[in-house]
Amino acid sequence: MKRPELQATIERRLLVNYRVDPDVLASVLPAPFRPTTVDGYGVGGICLLRLGAVRPVGVPRRLGLTSENAAHRIAVEWDTPSGPVSGVFIPRRDTSSRFSALAGGRVFPGWQRHAHFEVREGDGRFEIRVTSHDGLADVEVDAHLSEDPMRGSVFTTVEAASTFFRCAPIGYAATPRDGVYDGVELGTDGWNLEPLQVARVASSFFDDRARFASGTATLDSAFLMSEITTRWRPQPELVAATRADAGAATC
Repeated sequence: MKRPELQATIERRLLVNYRVDPDVLASVLPAPFRPTTVDGYGVGGICLLRLGAVRPVGVPRRLGLTSENAAHRIAVEWDTPSGPVSGVFIPRRDTSSRFSALAGGRVFPGWQRHAHFEVREGDGRFEIRVTSHDGLADVEVDAHLSEDPMRGSVFTTVEAASTFFRCAPIGYAATPRDGVYDGVELGTDGWNLEPLQVARVASSFFDDRARFASGTATLDSAFLMSEITTRWRPQPELVAATRADAGAATC
């Protein structure tokens, strides 16, 4: 079955980033992915995303769904017959939508787990807590808008961060099949990033000391995107054994 292209509005997207020892990060990545580095560090993070009017292209907006979503993501590169490609690897996605949890990976790319989201936002502040129903993923973020990126970040300017994230529009996510990854490309009408200061962050993924020893994964920065029209285009599956061509273009 051909998977449909989806469209939606990003009502709010928080990108909370960690700078990570690249050797440690490489040890948690499956083949064929390797870490993309910035100033000698790998970059991982949490994406906290509210999507509005999610529906297949061509379906009226009024029939679209709204959902809260969370994804743990790692900036990566991989090889294709056309050369190396930059993107993100997504070890886990969670969603407030039972429909998305059922349809993800089946009707459209991206396996998702069902989770409970608590969201408080206003006056430039964002407090979000995610608790997965399977008990395997928890996220908590308290952040507020700022004039500049966080001190010590590998992204010294908003422009540097914007270029980095915009040049990696393809994400490949884990599936129940070992070595097989679902792909989707994010296309946007417009692009904006605003810096955030993080008062508190907790992640069951990046705080796991069996995965990241103390000091190997450190909070780096956070940015906000909002009110952006998007399209989510399915990509060919990536199969590790054959290093299948992802069909992406670098930038």
